[in-house]
Amino acid sequence: MKLFYASGSPNARIVRVVLRETGLDRRVPEEEVTLRDPNSALLAYNPGGKVPALQLDDGTVLNESLLVLCFLDTQHDGRRLLPMDGSDGWKTMADTGRAYAFLDAVTAWNRELRFGLKAPGVIALEAERANRAADGFETALGNGRYHGPIDAAQIVLGAALENIARRHKVWDWRTDRPRLSAFLDEIARRPSFTATVQPELEL
Repeated sequence: MKLFYASGSPNARIVRVVLRETGLDRRVPEEEVTLRDPNSALLAYNPGGKVPALQLDDGTVLNESLLVLCFLDTQHDGRRLLPMDGSDGWKTMADTGRAYAFLDAVTAWNRELRFGLKAPGVIALEAERANRAADGFETALGNGRYHGPIDAAQIVLGAALENIARRHKVWDWRTDRPRLSAFLDEIARRPSFTATVQPELEL
């Protein structure tokens, strides 16, 4: 297997963290590729040009971080990061979905600022969605969610928050959200996170 990634992509980072949390990083080499580049080495494997892209041993290429995460979770012998059998009452799956929706909101907001027409309506909509989600996480953390042994939900939420902290600095999300702020500070110290730090972006 081989993982294609871009260092600035939070979705690729999620998969890179999963590799390290499961020990699969010893079996899966990683190749950094360029994005939005007609000469990118990635295009020979994934014409859509998106990362993460995981090439399996038979040549099959899996795209989209959640799908890659689910596949990798079947390739190790440890505790499942995302139980797919409902054994936890579907809580991890529900929490993971909320974290992905949060990441999507901030990604859309960030993309509009960087590459779009900076449409006020789009920015306002995504900012409202992100703030609403962040308030929900603050409450959820107070109710005991996103705690315990590391799982997919914590990985996705941690990757989303650190992506914001390093690459979406226009948003002061920490104010009045001490639990969410502490969550990031703690998970960012994990070796899987320190080994996959995204480059900073001033925006």
